[in-house]
Amino acid sequence: MSTICLLLTADKKKNFALLTLIFLFLSCATTKSKSLNTMIGTSFEDAVVINAENTQSGIEAEYNWLAENYPKYKFKSQLLLFKDGKPYDVITIITKEGEEKRIYFDISKFFGKW
Repeated sequence: MSTICLLLTADKKKNFALLTLIFLFLSCATTKSKSLNTMIGTSFEDAVVINAENTQSGIEAEYNWLAENYPKYKFKSQLLLFKDGKPYDVITIITKEGEEKRIYFDISKFFGKW
């Protein structure tokens, strides 16, 4: 950002407006990226909701979500947990960067439906 400020010195009002737009654009891009991969599924409250009609399609949807959001991940473990009477799958993965993550899935729409 400081390099851009040094290059744009002709008209201060135009420079300020341009810098504001650049800052807003960069802020939105960062927020979007963060929410897609690091915020969704990190807790019971932010669990990935799986809308499936039965257990088989629900499990398939969970693993499709993981493959889409964490390409080349490695499966570590899977737990079935209940919070406030609601079922959740908690899948622990190792990302391609080597980071261990627990991903929470709300499976209440398909749990127990065969």
